[in-house]
Amino acid sequence: MYLLGVLRGAAGEVRDVLRAGTPTHSRLRDRLVAIGLATVGFDVVCAALAFLFEHDQKQTQIESLGSALFWTTTQLLTVSSSIQNPISFLGRVLDVVMEIYAITIIGALAGALGAFLIKRGEELDEATKPT
Repeated sequence: MYLLGVLRGAAGEVRDVLRAGTPTHSRLRDRLVAIGLATVGFDVVCAALAFLFEHDQKQTQIESLGSALFWTTTQLLTVSSSIQNPISFLGRVLDVVMEIYAITIIGALAGALGAFLIKRGEELDEATKPT
């Protein structure tokens, strides 16, 4: 019963974030959307740059925009890929920049979720205070 209550409460919070049920939920939704859009845009730009830097290199595995997009996406997800790391100097610099971005975004996401949880906790405490 306890676990069902926890899951029900979590599902309600997710629903409220999607619907912007309160200003706090709206702020979290806006931050998540901003992080997602920025990351997709960054990924596309990095894929174009990776293709530009790597496609003429000998022994590269980045031979098309599709393979470049696959490589950049897996790098940003910090799961790596089966594609060999860049060969060119600029490709390697791009790889480092992408790793820094990925770590920074994970920190921003953790901060947004932490701020949300603290604010929601305060709101729930205030709502349950005796008057």
